[in-house]
Amino acid sequence: MPSRSSARLAALTVAAVCSAASAVVLTSPAHADSVRIHDVQGTTRISPFAGQKVTDVPGVVTATRTYGSSRGFWIQDPTPDDNPATSEGVFVFTSSAPKVAVGDSVTVTGTVSEYVPGGASSGNQSVTEITKPTIITVSTGNAVPAPVVIDEDSVPDTYAPQGDTAAAGSINGLTLDPSAYALDYYESLEGMNVQVEDTRVVTATDPYSELWVTVKPWEHRNRRGGTVYGSYASQNTGRLQIQSLGATADFPKANVGDTLEGATTGPLDFNQFGGYTLVASKLGTLESGGLERETTQKQSSRELAVATYNVENLDPSDATFDKHAAAIVNNLQSPDIVSLEEIQDNNGAKDDGTVDASQTVNKLIDAIVAAGGPKYDWRSINPVNDQDGGEPGGNIRQVFLFNPERVSFVDRAGGDSTTAVGVTKVNGKAQLTASPGRIDPANAAWNSSRKPLAGEFVFRGKTVFVIANHLNSKGGDQGLTAQYQPPVRSSEIQRHAQATEVNAFVKDILSVQKNANVIALGDMNDFEFSETAKILEGDGELWSAIKSLPKSERYTYDYQGNQQVLDQILVSPAIRRGCDFEYDSVHINSEFNDQISDHDPQVLRFRP
Repeated sequence: MPSRSSARLAALTVAAVCSAASAVVLTSPAHADSVRIHDVQGTTRISPFAGQKVTDVPGVVTATRTYGSSRGFWIQDPTPDDNPATSEGVFVFTSSAPKVAVGDSVTVTGTVSEYVPGGASSGNQSVTEITKPTIITVSTGNAVPAPVVIDEDSVPDTYAPQGDTAAAGSINGLTLDPSAYALDYYESLEGMNVQVEDTRVVTATDPYSELWVTVKPWEHRNRRGGTVYGSYASQNTGRLQIQSLGATADFPKANVGDTLEGATTGPLDFNQFGGYTLVASKLGTLESGGLERETTQKQSSRELAVATYNVENLDPSDATFDKHAAAIVNNLQSPDIVSLEEIQDNNGAKDDGTVDASQTVNKLIDAIVAAGGPKYDWRSINPVNDQDGGEPGGNIRQVFLFNPERVSFVDRAGGDSTTAVGVTKVNGKAQLTASPGRIDPANAAWNSSRKPLAGEFVFRGKTVFVIANHLNSKGGDQGLTAQYQPPVRSSEIQRHAQATEVNAFVKDILSVQKNANVIALGDMNDFEFSETAKILEGDGELWSAIKSLPKSERYTYDYQGNQQVLDQILVSPAIRRGCDFEYDSVHINSEFNDQISDHDPQVLRFRP
C-alpha cells in the first residue's frame, strides 16, 4: 500500500474545492435568522451554501485544533432540527491557532467551502467548512452538547449507496440515508461531538499516532482480535479511525486485540488517510489484549519450506537487521528458501546510480547466522537503475535466500536485467533457459515495477521452480470511503497485465512438464479473492494456497481496520494435489505497533 510520508504535508494543507460545489449559486446572502449549522450541512454531502457567505451562524465550541495547517475549531448547535440526515456540527477553519475555547457560545460569519482531503483528484469525499471567519463570542463556560454514541446498533450493516451514474458514480449529490448506509450515517455526524465506548483495536497504532477500532465486536472478527476483509462487499462498517487532539507523545501504543476501555469522545472529522476519524478530546484507557507474535512449525527433514517476506525497503543503514534475522530464524524456523521483497541497493534511497545490493543481502545473512540460523546463500539480478519503481534511488528487487545444506540452486548463465528467461525441454523435463532469470523484463506490464525473478532449485533430487514477485502497488486507488461508489481501483490495470505474464510463464513450464513443481510467491499487492489472483491462477495452472486456511485466518496485512491478503504463495497442481502441504501466515508484524515491516511473512511446507 502507498506510504503516507510523502503525502502527510499535503494532508495538512487546504486543498481544492469539490467540483460539485461550484455549481451551487445563492440568490441572496444567508442570515442568522434563517441559517443554522444543519442548514449549512444540508441533506447531501455538499452544502447547499458551498461557495457562499453565511452570517452569524450560532454554535457552541466543542473542540479546537491548534496544530498543523488545518487549524480551527468545531462548533455544534445545541438546538438540533428533527432531520437525522443533517449534521449539527461544522469545522471552522482559522488557519492559525483559534482564539476561542471549548464551551464558548459563538456566532460565525464566513464562506462555506468543501475541502477535499488529498485534493479533488483523490476521489475523496469533502469536508464542509466555514472559512475566512469572523467570530463573535456571545458567552463562555457553556455546556458542550452531549456526544452521539456510535455503536453496533446505530451503524448500518450496508456500507455505501451505489453512486449516481449520471455523476460518474459519485454519491455527493445523493440524499443521505443514515439508517441504511454506514457512510451516510457517519456523514450525518460530520463535525459533531461523538463517542465510542469499550472499543477493540483492529489496526495497531501507527507512526502518525493513529489507530483503528471497531464498534461492532463480532463483525468478521478473528481469533487474534482483528477484523478480516474477505470480499469487496465486506468493507466492515464498524471500523473507525481514532486520532487525538492532545500531544502525540501521550497517544496509546496499541496492538490489535487491545481495548480502549471507557469513553473516547471528540468531533467526527474526515481525512485522506482513512476517511471518518474521531479526533479525540478524551481517550479511553488502553487495556492490553496480550497479543503475541506467532511462530510457525519447523519443517521435517523431508519437507521443503518456502517463504515470502517483504522486508520494507531494507538497506544497510537500517537498524532492523537483527530483528529481521531473529524473525527468519525463530518465527519462520529458518525456511529452506526465502523470497525477499523490497531489498534496496547498497546505499538505499541515495540516487547515484548504485544498483548492487550485495552489502544489504550479506548484512542480513550475517545477522541470520548471528541469530543461530543457517549460512544462507543467495541469488538475484540487479535492476536497471531507477526502472523498477519503489523509493527513488532505492532500486528495490526480489532476492532468493536458500540454505545450501538443504537445497541447491541450479545456476544457468544468461540471466540479466534485460534478458527474458524462457523454458526448454531437456530429457522430457522442463528447464529454465537462465537461472536466475527475469520474466519478460521489456514487457510494458513491468514499466516502473519489479520484474519477477525465476529460479530453479533442487530438493532431495526433485526440481522446484520458484518465481518471486512484487506486483504493482495499490497506490492511486480510491479509498473505501471515496465519494465514488464503488471506488475506482486504477492500479489493477497494470497488475492484471503482470498477472497475465506470470501465468503465461507458468503455462510454459507446465506445457513442457505437466507435473512440474512450480511456486509463484511474493507481495502480489492484491487479495486472494481479487481478479489479479484469478488471473494468476488461470485455468488451474496455479492456486493461492492461503485459501487452504479458514477465512478468518486469511490476512497478511492490516490497513485501515481491515486485515487483508496482499502476500501470497501460489502452487502448481503437482503440489496442490499432493495434499501434503501446510500453509502458515505468520503474524509477526501487521498487528503490532512496533512492527519491523508492514507485511506478515508466509510459509509453505510440502514434500516435492
